[in-house]
Amino acid sequence: MSAVCCWIQKQPAAAYPVAAFRGGCCSEKKKVLVVSSGGSRRSSSSIRASSSDNTPAAVLISSINNEQIGKHPAHVTDQLYQYILQHTREPQILQQLREETATLPGSQMQVSPDQAQFLAMLVQIMGAERCIEVGVFHGYSSLAVALVLPEWGRLVACERDERCLDVARKYYERAGVTHKVDVRHGLAMDSLQYLLDNGEGGSYDFAFLDADKRMYHQYYEMLLQLVRCNGLVVVDNILWYGRTANPLVADKRTQSLRDFNQFLLSDERVCISMVPIGDGMTLCRKR
Repeated sequence: MSAVCCWIQKQPAAAYPVAAFRGGCCSEKKKVLVVSSGGSRRSSSSIRASSSDNTPAAVLISSINNEQIGKHPAHVTDQLYQYILQHTREPQILQQLREETATLPGSQMQVSPDQAQFLAMLVQIMGAERCIEVGVFHGYSSLAVALVLPEWGRLVACERDERCLDVARKYYERAGVTHKVDVRHGLAMDSLQYLLDNGEGGSYDFAFLDADKRMYHQYYEMLLQLVRCNGLVVVDNILWYGRTANPLVADKRTQSLRDFNQFLLSDERVCISMVPIGDGMTLCRKR
């Protein structure tokens, strides 16, 4: 493996042939269609969405023959991932943080450069000014976001491990973004509840969730209250190194993520897109 790859902690998940998709629907009732393994369609229960959302009615994919999928995602080999990294733009300060993290315990928890670039681009496309991150670790993803926020932007960074925050704060300062990052040391549930109690519900543009997987549902519910209409909640590790798709894996953390993925599929408050970047992320746009 070349020098480009040797620093990367979180490899992309192996090929996942079908990613779940659920769109929105118009204000009138529409039928949800379920595509069966044979390609036939059957009606399911009717659903109703906000009149402000004109996304077409959803089609739930139960299973599809390979011939019916269309273009498959590429199987990300080490060679192909190395090529992706060679075409990823990584600011020098992020490279320095990544290289230091590689020498510390738990380095595999850090997001990859291509994933951080993707998050930063989402923030830029949205024109986001107010963001939240739950689960900072050493600050790689939060620094990537802070770097692209406007000077008056704000990122609330929630992390319970003070030692991790020591590393993150050092790089916020080196990058000159300390004034943009509001570090909250402690339990994320308490930090998010404080924001809600402070009247900040519906005032954030973007949130990134990468914390205790067994708490995802609780974090998600609070973040959904904090982001505005058309705001985005991005949930990390939803493929869990392929374990969520493997029925033979049944540990509590994997099952919790599997249940959460199924919950998101039926949550009509958001439009979702599951993408196989890093360890898999689901983008949830609040209606």
